[in-house]
Amino acid sequence: MDDTKSLPNLLTEQHMADVWADVLNYPANETVLRPNAHRLAFADPEFLLRRETRGMRMQLEMLKPDVGQSAQGIHNTVVVFGSARFLAPETAQALLQEAEQTDDMRAIALAQRQVRNAQHYDQARRFAKLVAQHSAQQPPEHQLFICTGGGPGIMEAANRGAHEVGAPTVGLNIALPHEQSANPYVTPSLSYKFHYFALRKMHFMIRAKALVAFPGGFGTLDELFEVITLVQTKKAQPVPIVLFGSDYWKRLVNMDVMVEEGVISPEDLELLHYADSPEEAWVVIQRFYDL
Repeated sequence: MDDTKSLPNLLTEQHMADVWADVLNYPANETVLRPNAHRLAFADPEFLLRRETRGMRMQLEMLKPDVGQSAQGIHNTVVVFGSARFLAPETAQALLQEAEQTDDMRAIALAQRQVRNAQHYDQARRFAKLVAQHSAQQPPEHQLFICTGGGPGIMEAANRGAHEVGAPTVGLNIALPHEQSANPYVTPSLSYKFHYFALRKMHFMIRAKALVAFPGGFGTLDELFEVITLVQTKKAQPVPIVLFGSDYWKRLVNMDVMVEEGVISPEDLELLHYADSPEEAWVVIQRFYDL
Protein backbone atom coordinates (compact mmCIF):
# COMPACT_ATOMS: atom_id res chain seq x y z
CA MET A 1 0.00 0.00 0.00
CA ASP A 2 1.20 3.52 -0.81
CA ASP A 3 1.28 5.29 2.56
CA THR A 4 1.31 8.73 0.91
CA LYS A 5 -2.17 8.15 -0.50
CA SER A 6 -3.65 7.48 2.93
CA LEU A 7 -1.81 10.33 4.67
CA PRO A 8 -4.46 13.06 4.21
CA ASN A 9 -7.12 10.77 5.72
CA LEU A 10 -4.78 9.73 8.52
CA LEU A 11 -4.24 13.33 9.56
CA THR A 12 -7.98 13.85 9.95
CA GLU A 13 -8.48 10.86 12.24
CA GLN A 14 -9.54 11.91 15.74
CA HIS A 15 -6.63 10.33 17.62
CA MET A 16 -4.18 12.13 15.33
CA ALA A 17 -6.03 15.40 15.76
CA ASP A 18 -5.84 14.97 19.53
CA VAL A 19 -2.07 14.50 19.36
CA TRP A 20 -1.53 17.67 17.35
CA ALA A 21 -3.85 19.57 19.68
CA ASP A 22 -1.62 18.50 22.59
CA VAL A 23 1.43 19.81 20.76
CA LEU A 24 -0.18 23.12 19.84
CA ASN A 25 -1.44 23.71 23.37
CA TYR A 26 1.81 22.71 25.07
CA PRO A 27 3.63 26.09 24.77
CA ALA A 28 0.55 27.97 25.92
CA ASN A 29 -0.33 25.99 29.03
CA GLU A 30 3.32 25.28 30.01
CA THR A 31 2.42 21.82 31.27
CA VAL A 32 4.62 18.81 30.69
CA LEU A 33 3.45 16.77 27.72
CA ARG A 34 2.77 13.44 29.34
CA PRO A 35 4.20 10.30 27.74
CA ASN A 36 1.66 8.06 26.07
CA ALA A 37 2.88 4.64 24.99
CA HIS A 38 -0.22 4.14 22.87
CA ARG A 39 0.47 7.07 20.52
CA LEU A 40 1.71 6.27 17.04
CA ALA A 41 5.49 6.67 17.15
CA PHE A 42 5.66 9.19 14.29
CA ALA A 43 2.89 11.27 15.91
CA ASP A 44 4.34 11.25 19.41
CA PRO A 45 6.17 14.53 20.10
CA GLU A 46 7.30 13.42 23.57
CA PHE A 47 9.08 10.49 21.93
CA LEU A 48 10.38 12.39 18.90
CA LEU A 49 11.95 15.09 21.08
CA ARG A 50 14.01 12.66 23.14
CA ARG A 51 17.81 12.70 23.00
CA GLU A 52 17.79 9.22 21.47
CA THR A 53 15.75 10.39 18.47
CA ARG A 54 17.92 13.41 17.65
CA GLY A 55 19.30 11.63 14.58
CA MET A 56 15.78 11.21 13.20
CA ARG A 57 15.00 14.88 13.78
CA MET A 58 18.17 15.91 12.00
CA GLN A 59 17.35 13.63 9.09
CA LEU A 60 13.86 15.13 8.80
CA GLU A 61 15.24 18.66 8.98
CA MET A 62 17.65 17.79 6.20
CA LEU A 63 14.96 16.18 4.07
CA LYS A 64 11.96 18.51 4.33
CA PRO A 65 13.49 21.65 2.74
CA ASP A 66 15.23 19.55 0.09
CA VAL A 67 12.03 17.83 -0.99
CA GLY A 68 10.06 21.08 -0.90
CA GLN A 69 12.51 23.09 -2.96
CA SER A 70 12.99 20.33 -5.53
CA ALA A 71 9.23 20.04 -5.97
CA GLN A 72 9.01 23.77 -6.72
CA GLY A 73 11.90 23.87 -9.17
CA ILE A 74 14.42 25.59 -6.89
CA HIS A 75 17.72 24.08 -8.00
CA ASN A 76 20.13 27.03 -8.08
CA THR A 77 20.30 29.86 -5.55
CA VAL A 78 22.18 33.05 -4.85
CA VAL A 79 22.53 33.22 -1.08
CA VAL A 80 22.53 36.65 0.55
CA PHE A 81 23.87 37.09 4.09
CA GLY A 82 23.94 40.26 6.20
CA SER A 83 22.82 42.02 9.34
CA ALA A 84 19.30 41.51 10.63
CA ARG A 85 19.47 44.96 12.25
CA PHE A 86 19.61 47.23 9.20
CA LEU A 87 16.37 49.04 8.42
CA ALA A 88 14.67 50.04 5.20
CA PRO A 89 15.56 53.65 4.29
CA GLU A 90 12.02 54.90 4.87
CA THR A 91 11.87 53.27 8.31
CA ALA A 92 15.28 54.59 9.32
CA GLN A 93 14.40 58.10 8.19
CA ALA A 94 11.15 58.04 10.16
CA LEU A 95 13.03 56.99 13.31
CA LEU A 96 15.51 59.82 12.83
CA GLN A 97 12.74 62.37 12.49
CA GLU A 98 11.15 61.00 15.65
CA ALA A 99 14.46 61.12 17.54
CA GLU A 100 15.11 64.69 16.43
CA GLN A 101 11.91 65.76 18.20
CA THR A 102 13.63 64.93 21.50
CA ASP A 103 16.77 66.13 23.27
CA ASP A 104 18.11 62.57 23.52
CA MET A 105 21.48 62.84 21.78
CA ARG A 106 22.12 59.11 22.11
CA ALA A 107 18.84 58.28 20.37
CA ILE A 108 19.65 60.79 17.63
CA ALA A 109 23.11 59.29 17.10
CA LEU A 110 21.68 55.77 16.90
CA ALA A 111 19.04 56.90 14.41
CA GLN A 112 21.67 58.64 12.29
CA ARG A 113 23.65 55.40 12.18
CA GLN A 114 20.54 53.53 11.08
CA VAL A 115 20.00 56.03 8.27
CA ARG A 116 23.62 55.58 7.17
CA ASN A 117 23.38 51.78 7.23
CA ALA A 118 20.05 51.79 5.42
CA GLN A 119 22.05 52.10 2.20
CA HIS A 120 22.98 48.43 2.60
CA TYR A 121 19.29 47.48 2.78
CA ASP A 122 18.62 49.38 -0.43
CA GLN A 123 21.64 47.84 -2.17
CA ALA A 124 20.66 44.29 -1.19
CA ARG A 125 17.18 44.93 -2.52
CA ARG A 126 18.54 46.24 -5.83
CA PHE A 127 21.00 43.36 -6.16
CA ALA A 128 18.25 40.77 -5.69
CA LYS A 129 16.19 42.49 -8.37
CA LEU A 130 19.07 42.17 -10.82
CA VAL A 131 19.34 38.44 -10.14
CA ALA A 132 15.59 37.88 -10.43
CA GLN A 133 15.23 39.93 -13.61
CA HIS A 134 18.03 37.98 -15.27
CA SER A 135 16.58 34.64 -14.21
CA ALA A 136 13.14 35.50 -15.52
CA GLN A 137 14.62 35.34 -19.03
CA GLN A 138 16.29 31.95 -18.53
CA PRO A 139 15.08 28.36 -18.95
CA PRO A 140 14.14 26.70 -15.64
CA GLU A 141 17.38 24.75 -15.31
CA HIS A 142 19.43 27.97 -15.46
CA GLN A 143 17.32 30.15 -13.21
CA LEU A 144 18.83 31.59 -10.03
CA PHE A 145 16.67 32.20 -6.98
CA ILE A 146 17.40 34.44 -4.01
CA CYS A 147 17.86 32.56 -0.74
CA THR A 148 18.33 34.20 2.66
CA GLY A 149 18.03 33.40 6.34
CA GLY A 150 14.44 34.60 6.06
CA GLY A 151 14.68 37.21 8.80
CA PRO A 152 14.68 41.03 8.86
CA GLY A 153 17.34 43.50 7.71
CA ILE A 154 19.50 42.48 4.76
CA MET A 155 17.63 39.19 4.50
CA GLU A 156 14.32 41.00 4.15
CA ALA A 157 15.82 43.41 1.63
CA ALA A 158 17.03 40.62 -0.67
CA ASN A 159 13.77 38.68 -0.46
CA ARG A 160 11.92 41.92 -1.08
CA GLY A 161 13.90 42.82 -4.19
CA ALA A 162 13.18 39.48 -5.85
CA HIS A 163 9.57 39.47 -4.67
CA GLU A 164 8.95 42.89 -6.21
CA VAL A 165 9.68 41.55 -9.69
CA GLY A 166 7.50 38.49 -9.17
CA ALA A 167 10.18 35.89 -8.42
CA PRO A 168 9.84 33.19 -5.77
CA THR A 169 12.29 33.59 -2.88
CA VAL A 170 13.59 31.15 -0.28
CA GLY A 171 13.89 31.79 3.46
CA LEU A 172 15.77 29.44 5.80
CA ASN A 173 14.69 30.74 9.19
CA ILE A 174 16.06 29.60 12.54
CA ALA A 175 14.17 28.97 15.78
CA LEU A 176 15.71 31.20 18.46
CA PRO A 177 14.91 31.78 22.15
CA HIS A 178 13.43 35.16 21.26
CA GLU A 179 10.52 35.32 18.85
CA GLN A 180 11.51 35.37 15.20
CA SER A 181 9.32 34.89 12.17
CA ALA A 182 9.97 34.98 8.45
CA ASN A 183 9.88 38.33 6.71
CA PRO A 184 6.80 38.97 4.54
CA TYR A 185 8.69 38.72 1.24
CA VAL A 186 9.63 35.05 1.51
CA THR A 187 7.42 32.84 -0.64
CA PRO A 188 5.24 31.04 1.95
CA SER A 189 5.76 27.60 0.42
CA LEU A 190 9.54 28.22 0.48
CA SER A 191 9.72 29.46 4.06
CA TYR A 192 11.45 26.86 6.23
CA LYS A 193 12.25 26.94 9.93
CA PHE A 194 15.27 25.11 11.36
CA HIS A 195 16.21 24.02 14.85
CA TYR A 196 19.78 23.06 13.97
CA PHE A 197 22.16 25.78 12.77
CA ALA A 198 24.39 23.15 11.14
CA LEU A 199 21.64 21.80 8.92
CA ARG A 200 20.49 25.29 8.03
CA LYS A 201 24.02 26.12 6.86
CA MET A 202 24.16 22.91 4.85
CA HIS A 203 21.00 23.96 3.04
CA PHE A 204 22.51 27.35 2.27
CA MET A 205 25.31 25.53 0.44
CA ILE A 206 23.46 22.67 -1.24
CA ARG A 207 21.96 24.83 -4.00
CA ALA A 208 24.23 27.88 -3.82
CA LYS A 209 25.77 29.11 -7.06
CA ALA A 210 27.00 32.30 -5.39
CA LEU A 211 27.14 33.85 -1.93
CA VAL A 212 26.99 37.57 -1.24
CA ALA A 213 27.84 38.77 2.26
CA PHE A 214 26.69 42.26 3.19
CA PRO A 215 27.94 43.91 6.40
CA GLY A 216 26.79 41.90 9.39
CA GLY A 217 27.62 40.56 12.82
CA PHE A 218 28.50 37.21 14.35
CA GLY A 219 25.89 35.26 12.38
CA THR A 220 27.07 36.69 9.07
CA LEU A 221 30.70 35.96 9.96
CA ASP A 222 29.84 32.40 10.99
CA GLU A 223 28.08 31.72 7.70
CA LEU A 224 30.73 33.48 5.61
CA PHE A 225 33.76 31.72 7.08
CA GLU A 226 32.10 28.32 6.88
CA VAL A 227 31.56 28.88 3.16
CA ILE A 228 35.14 30.07 2.66
CA THR A 229 36.47 27.03 4.55
CA LEU A 230 34.36 24.56 2.57
CA VAL A 231 35.50 26.01 -0.75
CA GLN A 232 39.14 26.38 0.35
CA THR A 233 39.31 22.75 1.52
CA LYS A 234 37.46 21.60 -1.61
CA LYS A 235 34.63 20.11 0.42
CA ALA A 236 32.32 22.24 -1.73
CA GLN A 237 32.39 23.23 -5.38
CA PRO A 238 33.95 26.64 -6.11
CA VAL A 239 31.37 29.44 -6.14
CA PRO A 240 31.84 33.20 -6.24
CA ILE A 241 32.00 34.64 -2.72
CA VAL A 242 31.28 38.36 -2.78
CA LEU A 243 32.00 40.69 0.14
CA PHE A 244 29.67 43.63 -0.37
CA GLY A 245 30.93 46.89 1.10
CA SER A 246 34.70 46.75 0.80
CA ASP A 247 35.31 49.46 3.43
CA TYR A 248 33.43 47.48 6.08
CA TRP A 249 35.03 44.15 5.31
CA LYS A 250 38.58 45.45 5.00
CA ARG A 251 38.26 47.28 8.32
CA LEU A 252 36.73 44.26 9.99
CA VAL A 253 39.01 41.48 8.69
CA ASN A 254 42.57 42.03 7.51
CA MET A 255 43.02 39.02 5.25
CA ASP A 256 46.54 40.12 4.33
CA VAL A 257 47.68 39.49 7.91
CA MET A 258 46.81 35.81 7.51
CA VAL A 259 48.94 35.63 4.37
CA GLU A 260 51.81 37.47 6.05
CA GLU A 261 51.72 35.07 8.99
CA GLY A 262 51.53 32.04 6.72
CA VAL A 263 48.22 30.72 8.03
CA ILE A 264 46.63 30.89 4.57
CA SER A 265 48.14 30.85 1.09
CA PRO A 266 48.20 33.95 -1.14
CA GLU A 267 45.96 32.19 -3.66
CA ASP A 268 43.31 31.72 -0.96
CA LEU A 269 42.55 35.43 -1.27
CA GLU A 270 41.40 34.75 -4.82
CA LEU A 271 38.36 33.01 -3.36
CA LEU A 272 36.98 36.42 -2.33
CA HIS A 273 35.63 39.25 -4.44
CA TYR A 274 34.78 42.75 -3.21
CA ALA A 275 31.90 44.83 -4.54
CA ASP A 276 30.49 48.24 -3.69
CA SER A 277 27.40 48.34 -5.88
CA PRO A 278 24.69 45.86 -6.86
CA GLU A 279 25.95 45.97 -10.43
CA GLU A 280 29.52 45.10 -9.39
CA ALA A 281 28.31 42.15 -7.34
CA TRP A 282 26.22 40.84 -10.21
CA VAL A 283 29.12 41.25 -12.68
CA VAL A 284 31.29 39.02 -10.44
CA ILE A 285 28.69 36.25 -10.75
CA GLN A 286 28.20 36.80 -14.48
CA ARG A 287 31.92 36.55 -15.15
CA PHE A 288 32.33 33.46 -13.00
CA TYR A 289 29.66 31.59 -14.98
CA ASP A 290 30.09 33.41 -18.29
CA LEU A 291 26.45 34.47 -18.24
